[in-house]
Amino acid sequence: MRNKIPCSADRLGLLNPQMIQAVAEASAFQVAQQYLTANRVRIAEADESQIRSAVIGNAGLYEQNIQLKDGHLVSKCSCTLPEEPMCRHCIAVLLEYQRWAHPPQSRNSGLAKETITSPPAGPSDDNGKRATLQSFTPDVKLSEVMVFLEWLQPAAKALERQEPLPAPPVLGPGAVSTWIHTISNLEDRRRESEEVMTSLESQLKDRETDVGHLRQQLQLSLKESKAAQTTTQELQRELASYKEVLTRVSELTAEVVRHAGQMRAVTGDMLQKGSQLDKLVSSFKDVAEALQSAVELPPHG
Repeated sequence: MRNKIPCSADRLGLLNPQMIQAVAEASAFQVAQQYLTANRVRIAEADESQIRSAVIGNAGLYEQNIQLKDGHLVSKCSCTLPEEPMCRHCIAVLLEYQRWAHPPQSRNSGLAKETITSPPAGPSDDNGKRATLQSFTPDVKLSEVMVFLEWLQPAAKALERQEPLPAPPVLGPGAVSTWIHTISNLEDRRRESEEVMTSLESQLKDRETDVGHLRQQLQLSLKESKAAQTTTQELQRELASYKEVLTRVSELTAEVVRHAGQMRAVTGDMLQKGSQLDKLVSSFKDVAEALQSAVELPPHG
């Protein structure tokens, strides 16, 4: 499904859960929170204008593509749910993105992160540099930086080898702890993305296998259809032949009936002539008897 709603925010990170809940259906938002709690959301790629993700729903895996473009939030999901203006899967992705983009941390760490990621606008002069350093210095200790650099070297090697990161050093709240937490969080997200990609690739292979089976079944069905079509044509030819034979039999039957009528007429004539012959024979007998009687009479003396 695909939905498009007006949005005044210029970054996806500004869409907090309260804003999302205000425009979403109550039931869809509740289910989305359940997906979030059950860790069913996987973000494959994300920035402040677009998110590509996958959600393990109750009936399978669904893919999402969410964009913030031209003052509109455009959400697209592979599900077919009629929820408006966003389905439960897209809501869960937006909630997960908030947690993904803004991990929980202390207030001081948040201030340090804001100082690092959002330097003051304008030309970089000496005053600006000193202002940045002044806001940065209270949260960073040189000893913690050294500890971080010692941890960073094996961590970089582990990342190159795609191995788990080494255990982070025990540090108090501050910018260095935030750096380590951010790197660990990014690595966890990368691994989750790899798991999602592996799962998607496995599902893709399964679908390719299913498509291959369906293609074989389709080819077999086409062969059977062609064989059935050939058989039907043969049966039609046989039926046409049987119709011709039936027509010929009907003609012969009419001919036999006609001859039978003629034979009955001839038989009637023969019976009539036989009766006449019987009468003629009887007459001949009478004549013969009369002649015989005449011959046997004695002569008169």
